[in-house]
Amino acid sequence: MKHFSLIILFIFLITSCSSVKKHNEQRSSCISPEELRKDVDYAYDKIKEMHPKLYWYISKNQLDHKFDSLKQTITQPLTPLEFYFKLQPVIASIKEGHLSLRIPIKKFTKKEIKSLDNKKGMFSRFEYYVTGEHLYIIENKDSIEHIKSGTEILKINDVPVPLYLKKYKNLISSDGYNTTFQPYFLKDIFFNFYSAEFGFRDSAKIETVYHDQIKTYTIKRAEKSKFDFEKDKEQKKRTLEKKVNDYVAFNNSYNRTFKFLSSDSSVAYIKVKSFSRSYSEKFYKETFAKIKNAKVKYLVIDIRNNYGGSLDEINNLYSYLAPAPFTLIKRSQVTSKSSPLKTNYFRKSNALEYTFKSILYPAYIVSQTMNTYKKDSIVYYKMKADRETKPQNDAFHGKVFVLINGGSFSASSILSAKLKNDKLATLVGEETGGANDGTIAGFYSYQKLPYSKISLPIGLALVQPNIDFTNTERGVLPDFTVTESIQDILDKKDRQMEWVMKEIGNEKNGK
Repeated sequence: MKHFSLIILFIFLITSCSSVKKHNEQRSSCISPEELRKDVDYAYDKIKEMHPKLYWYISKNQLDHKFDSLKQTITQPLTPLEFYFKLQPVIASIKEGHLSLRIPIKKFTKKEIKSLDNKKGMFSRFEYYVTGEHLYIIENKDSIEHIKSGTEILKINDVPVPLYLKKYKNLISSDGYNTTFQPYFLKDIFFNFYSAEFGFRDSAKIETVYHDQIKTYTIKRAEKSKFDFEKDKEQKKRTLEKKVNDYVAFNNSYNRTFKFLSSDSSVAYIKVKSFSRSYSEKFYKETFAKIKNAKVKYLVIDIRNNYGGSLDEINNLYSYLAPAPFTLIKRSQVTSKSSPLKTNYFRKSNALEYTFKSILYPAYIVSQTMNTYKKDSIVYYKMKADRETKPQNDAFHGKVFVLINGGSFSASSILSAKLKNDKLATLVGEETGGANDGTIAGFYSYQKLPYSKISLPIGLALVQPNIDFTNTERGVLPDFTVTESIQDILDKKDRQMEWVMKEIGNEKNGK
């Protein structure tokens, strides 16, 4: 076995040296129209084969027409990146937020990665806000060029920002006819698209306006100082507190936080930025023990800007809110018994992982097969969250408020829809970015288009909350709509939290 592992490792080392160069050459080369049209057919065939509810928001005739029309427009050779910008809008028209091509990006050598690690980000040192055709800076973390919060970016390298926004918006879809998701996701991913399109440059010229005064700045990818390296080193240390609260070194924050909001500890607050599952059981166990000991009457759960994650984590969280046994989701549908076997088991495995997975592969096949069954001509896949779950001993039985917005997606929407349906919480904020009646995700098959080599992850399972469906084809609608403006953000006014605290105050005062 040791000899076999060394052979695998040697093969990986040899191939990895040339794979970066080969990838980048392929990424910059033009592909013939005939081959690109074959990629379009391949993508659509694989989606039809594995997507369990493809025509949820668009009819078959409409989607057939879109793919056929796309092929007719491909008359000239294109690079993979150019092809991506033509194909992805058609896939986005399916209106499934989890279904999206991976944008073909340049790969870096170890030397290039080390060089980038020695520099600060350029655009990533700002926080942004998108509304309509406007892109604003709402936070300047390093006081770059002393650009003030609230500054609008008008142009990037002489190209008007609305042109970028229009182009990138076409690449993004939420679930169904949701109206709030796009600006939240776009503010986070705008410069991912930009960097993929124009590369990781060391500088950029931006034209801005602040209080009617137009200025032009050149922002640069600055070298890290000794202090920056020490800070990076400190942030990478994994203490128990960091593990339990799921610390994220990239933005120096925690995925989970807990605190009391009142001096008498009658109001508790849980913020979850992502349902990562990492140490989540320990976090909720300790948190709800504190809530019970403090005899909390009101609990605020904040899942704004939470793009989702683990079903097991939200199932566990729900068990601390439920008064009786519950089932979080309905049985998950897949297209066939073989569908769960198409999950690219060996994907992103290094030499040792590949060897270990090879040994476990027969057990994996048996497990996936046993979890798939057919009933009434429908194929289902067993998940932990579709089984009945008992409430926790420390389950909270006071009043629950849940804060949601357009950035609440996927698992966040499943949780919100279930809490609203079961009348266990008051939802405050905006319509969620994910659909009220479920989504297509669960686990993925990562397809690669034959000629452009673009990756196409396809969700394999129909995941729906165990509720009475609204059939609105929209997100989860709040019980009380409270929106925020850019001025609220700049003034650090949390309108949704203010609304909740005012409501709690009124209840306490008997109003």
